[in-house]
Amino acid sequence: MASILRFRKICYVEPVKGSTIGFESFEAPKIEKKDDEGLAKQKQKKKSSKRQLREWRCMDYCCLTVGYMCTAWWLLLFLYHCLPTALLGFQVPEPPGARLRREGLTALHPVVLVPGIVTGGLELWEGRPCSDGLFRKRLWGGSFTEIFKRPFCWLEHLTLHNETGLDPPGIRVRAVPGLVAADYFAPGYFVWAVLIENLARIGYEGKNLYMAAYDWRLSFQNTEIRDQALSRLKSKIELMYVTNGNKRVVVVPHSMGVIYFFHFLKWVESHPPMGGGGGPGWCAKHIKAIMNIGPAFLGVPKAVSNIFSAEGKDVAFIRSMAPGVLDSEILGLQTLEHVMRVCRTWDSIVSLIPKGGETIWGNLDWSPEEGDGCDFAKKRYTQPSLLESNDTNNSDGKMGFRIKEPVRYGRLISFGKATSQLPSSQLPNLGSKRTEVWTEYDEMSRDSIRKIAENKAYTARTFLDLLRFAAPKMMQRAEAQFSHGIADNLDDPKYAHYKYWSNPLETKLPDAPDMEIYCLYGVGLPTERSYVYKHSATDRCKSIPFQIDSSAEGSDSDSNGGCLKGGVYFVDGDESVPVVSAGFMCAKGWKGRTRFNPSGMATYIREYRHKAPASLFEGRGLESGAHVDIMGNFALIEDVLRVAAGATSAEMGGDRIYSDIMRMSDRINLRL
Repeated sequence: MASILRFRKICYVEPVKGSTIGFESFEAPKIEKKDDEGLAKQKQKKKSSKRQLREWRCMDYCCLTVGYMCTAWWLLLFLYHCLPTALLGFQVPEPPGARLRREGLTALHPVVLVPGIVTGGLELWEGRPCSDGLFRKRLWGGSFTEIFKRPFCWLEHLTLHNETGLDPPGIRVRAVPGLVAADYFAPGYFVWAVLIENLARIGYEGKNLYMAAYDWRLSFQNTEIRDQALSRLKSKIELMYVTNGNKRVVVVPHSMGVIYFFHFLKWVESHPPMGGGGGPGWCAKHIKAIMNIGPAFLGVPKAVSNIFSAEGKDVAFIRSMAPGVLDSEILGLQTLEHVMRVCRTWDSIVSLIPKGGETIWGNLDWSPEEGDGCDFAKKRYTQPSLLESNDTNNSDGKMGFRIKEPVRYGRLISFGKATSQLPSSQLPNLGSKRTEVWTEYDEMSRDSIRKIAENKAYTARTFLDLLRFAAPKMMQRAEAQFSHGIADNLDDPKYAHYKYWSNPLETKLPDAPDMEIYCLYGVGLPTERSYVYKHSATDRCKSIPFQIDSSAEGSDSDSNGGCLKGGVYFVDGDESVPVVSAGFMCAKGWKGRTRFNPSGMATYIREYRHKAPASLFEGRGLESGAHVDIMGNFALIEDVLRVAAGATSAEMGGDRIYSDIMRMSDRINLRL
């Protein structure tokens, strides 16, 4: 606040002529001046002073307001840290680790944490001359100060080679090792820190707790080729198993870390050189349970918008509030173009593209979420039970209300609001194959851009062709690393290739009947499902020709558009991963003995209904269901601690379901 007031004083307070005791001037009055001239000058001076006060009055108020806000914030922080927690209204619930320790729970099984995309820190080991002084300093995670000091140098060092997907020549950026890799994403913004602290309360430490950090930009197999990350994870699990009394490991992956570890399950039992050589019984011997937090098993639609236009709902909102700012050529800003150029070198994003095609995500006229309510603020869940979860009728009791006409979520990308709602018979035929040479946006003709967009809609099957057309270099490179289909015959030798290992619809679970898989995720938050696009206003070269149409809005009276907000259709989920992606495999794909789960490994769903923080003292929420904030959810932390301490599935209470995942799963016609 002091800095703000000093700035205001220097810039906007008129310098006073005179001494420190308040005299207006040291000069004696000039006698030769006429009295009327002196009076006129004084009046003119007063008027000028009043005008200047009026001119800066708005700025004064702004500075004072900001100052008051800063003072109030620091005062609240002071009170939070200094006042007794027992004061009425300020009492925070006891951390689950402390309560369970009092109940007698102690560390039993070693725990391995696997972070997801973006949340893990990256540090510099070798760089260009512009990176002087940054050796082993964080380029990603931490304070992010280098973004402001040298933004283009920062972007250059986070970019991977556009052909190999590995390091460019002369640059080495590596994952930060240890628990500090992902405990906090930025100062004060926790990711794993709260869970780690509660694990420590029941006895966990470095010998039985490990963070499997890896470079989340790379394809999963490339983390092994470049860094031997999978081999190091295998060795660490084996060591923890031996040094902790042959206790099997509990693995806790989050977000993209879920499918990264799923890739590991197949890699570790496969033959070298492609696999880790652990043999068929490795997982059964070393792993007790996998507790998947916010699992993106079947992908996320926001990966599509990220690759296509470097957008999501938040970026689309900023563009609507401040048009042209993110695309400005002033000072070479062009933020979205730079973001797209860098992100399209990260193969890991392709791993998050929706898997299973139209069978899982729906077609032009159908989707598994069909019939769900859209007003998440009014949605009321009943108490969870398996019987209610299997109810497929269209009553109001479970999801708040049902819409009369289905929202066509299967159209992941629609050009124009009308295109997202028209019957499929009225949409133009996309054609089978494109004859034009694939090019990037800066090499595409305006005519070809217009042809791929006009009144067209793309599903989970056809949008892959769209991405191959719009991002050919990325897709050509990354599709050698990942696959997004459904296997007809899992015994086909082609599925022994690593490109299929991160797709649960093209890979079997290991033969480990005593291992347990949990799907833990939040519900009750609007989550991006499909997008309405339009042409960008600018025709500038090297610009992104498409953007989310933030003017496209639905309404409660519009039965076909009530879920449409700012050009984005929303469904139930955790703000990042829709329920169908997080829960389907545990609800149906792996339930019992199926071709994807031949050993009949037990799977459980544990949903966490989102509840906003009741007060400032709850931070980001003790009952949050949001994708990252759920890491501080006390109920989830308790579930993880109980399993790590040896609790059985019966003691855990089995499934806990609030959403319509069972009904959605029943609507998906997948051969099991």
